[in-house]
Amino acid sequence: MMNSNPETVSTDYDTSDRLYFEPLTVEDVINIIDLEGPDGIIVQFGGQTPLKLALPIQNYLDEQKPKSRSGAGFVRIWGTTPDNIDAAEDRERFNAILNELQIAQPKGGIAKSEKDALAIAADVGYPVVVRPSYVLGGRAMEIVYNNAKLVTYLETAVEVDPERPVLIDKYLTDAVEIDIDALADMHGNVVIGGIMEHIEQAGVHSGDSACMLPTKTISDSCLETIRSWTTKLAKRLNVCGLMNCQYAITASGEVFLLEANPRASRTVPFVSKAIGHPLAKYAALVMSGKSLYDLNFTKEVIPRHVSVKEAVLPFEKFQGCDVLLGPEMRSTGEVMGIHYESSIAFAKAQIAAGQKMPLSGTLFLSLNEMTKPHLTTIARAFSGLGFQIIATSGTARVLELEGMPVERVLKMHEGRPHAADLIANGQIQFMVITSSGDALDQIDGRKLRRMALAYKIPVITTVAGALATADAIKSLKSNKIKMTALQDYFDVTKVAAELKNLQSASSISSS
Repeated sequence: MMNSNPETVSTDYDTSDRLYFEPLTVEDVINIIDLEGPDGIIVQFGGQTPLKLALPIQNYLDEQKPKSRSGAGFVRIWGTTPDNIDAAEDRERFNAILNELQIAQPKGGIAKSEKDALAIAADVGYPVVVRPSYVLGGRAMEIVYNNAKLVTYLETAVEVDPERPVLIDKYLTDAVEIDIDALADMHGNVVIGGIMEHIEQAGVHSGDSACMLPTKTISDSCLETIRSWTTKLAKRLNVCGLMNCQYAITASGEVFLLEANPRASRTVPFVSKAIGHPLAKYAALVMSGKSLYDLNFTKEVIPRHVSVKEAVLPFEKFQGCDVLLGPEMRSTGEVMGIHYESSIAFAKAQIAAGQKMPLSGTLFLSLNEMTKPHLTTIARAFSGLGFQIIATSGTARVLELEGMPVERVLKMHEGRPHAADLIANGQIQFMVITSSGDALDQIDGRKLRRMALAYKIPVITTVAGALATADAIKSLKSNKIKMTALQDYFDVTKVAAELKNLQSASSISSS
């Protein structure tokens, strides 16, 4: 095991026979290859960093042909070949493969100058997602709504030149994002590990978004498209080991591939616990030459229970940091909640992530123009649970027109008492805010969100998050949460007994 970060689990003494704390550079890796003479090198489990090293290491192995110490021949990279990894990483090569397989992706292009960028944005239409061509954790990635913002981004966030192109893609508004992990062996067999539905809309970084397995709102036809495209792509890239793909599904049911990574994703440990199969272990075994049939893992497992993964966000630790979620990853960890009902699984995940869930009180609502169409749905969900609703002028006007009871509150620049005063007085228990992103929001909105954080008032910044939370609060009001051991979800007799209990409980409550 070679790792440059001493803080990770992979550095536990019982994970590997030999552990090297070394920088992950080509030179350091080559030194260890020469010293150890391994049979194989696995590059799939370290995220993006080892993938970038795969080609130079392969070049070294081709030129120097170091022998493995076991006498099993030459040292080689196990799993998906560096050339196929590069085909998935290189935007132009990857686009050609998608066209060949007839897999749709959002309209976009590669800009090597400011002029290119403006032309591509005009062609695909705003809003667009812009990012440097090789990015980690969504760094320097932004959703841009007009030419002025695009120019500002190119001048301040990144240097755009032919050596460092910028990717510009159409941003799919109100789309649902899907994450899928698949496992393939060297004989071309592909098995889907798990398909996860993100709770936050597409555009929130997948590491920050809550997601559930199995999916809840995705149609069978969309799921079939996703399974078929993932399998086709894994075979075309000759994947051996793990592959992760991210898709977006629009409101009209169109499916688009956002990205594909021929490596283990951060979702693998979550999927493994959710389906009861150790995918990372299987991946290492198929890279060593075993087939999926040898491992008795030949078809997708769709569990009876629902597993929800939630991100743990470090906003409290960073003074002045805004709590909004976007394409740049902010989370520092993850938790998971499991139950046979999705709303309770979501509630368990929220509690584990340290998010308070008030069962009653006053809800503060402030939604931007893009999310206003969902306003009455959110307000009705919470007022049906007994919450009082207060809102700023624009949001309140929409609710009043719908005939909903709402109390108006001043924005911070409009005078006092404003929303921040109500927070300080303990008059607000829960907040749903979607940011307008304008200059005023950068000052007032940010101050309000930070204040809520200081007073430990839960703030939800996405529509989907608000609706999922309303569902969870409804379930918490009528159900007692109990702890269940992970292995009990895979014990046939215990599962049958639990499902029987739930059915009898629901028939009593409905009668």
